[in-house]
Amino acid sequence: MSVNLSLNRRDDGSLLRRRFAAAGRVQIPNFLSAASADALRRALLARQDWRHVISGAATVFEIARTDLDAMPVATRATLEQALHAEATHGFRFRYDLIRVPEPLPLLDGALDREEDRLLAFARLMNAPTTLDALSMVAPDMDVTFADAQATRYTCGDFLTCHDDAVAGKGRRMAYVLGLTPDWSPEWGGLLLFHGPDGSVVETFAPRFNALSLFTVPQPHSVSFIAPYAGTARLSVTGWLRA
Repeated sequence: MSVNLSLNRRDDGSLLRRRFAAAGRVQIPNFLSAASADALRRALLARQDWRHVISGAATVFEIARTDLDAMPVATRATLEQALHAEATHGFRFRYDLIRVPEPLPLLDGALDREEDRLLAFARLMNAPTTLDALSMVAPDMDVTFADAQATRYTCGDFLTCHDDAVAGKGRRMAYVLGLTPDWSPEWGGLLLFHGPDGSVVETFAPRFNALSLFTVPQPHSVSFIAPYAGTARLSVTGWLRA
């Protein structure tokens, strides 16, 4: 069944704007319509083209998730030990992703394919109505474009502290749309915001159909996914750019 993705109607813009102005970050509940959020989640769960990315000391290592799962246990253990040693004192990460190409390709027909729904979300984030709605929350941001990628954190995945600033990218705000219902904070996967002294000053737990929005640069991390996590932390993430 095809679903046209759409935003949820809301009347809490002034409250969200005050929260964003106070700290440069806010979590917007019920961002998409209920049908849209469910369709996007189901589409990502069905996709088989996930890739796993791991940062190393000098480069980013990328492999199809299916190939990673087929690795010998000893090889994966060696890889993880090296990554953990580097992550103790540096910026490192590991998680699954599906990229949305830039510039955005045209949609082909109805939204009845899994790949179309992720692309449809990227196009929705770039719609004038969406950019206008977000500018009501963050009125001083000169945003003209939004990129997107699906991300999936499973057992052992994490993202250490960084601020998202990359020269020439024009990133003004970052966003994370949560797509996992009933996530337990004890499982990890928390979006942690860091103060100047390195302490955690605020935490956003993953919430289904909630859009976490925050200014760039802003130090943040995603906490380690525990071995007992009951499911994957699924989301669509990206940056609102000038």
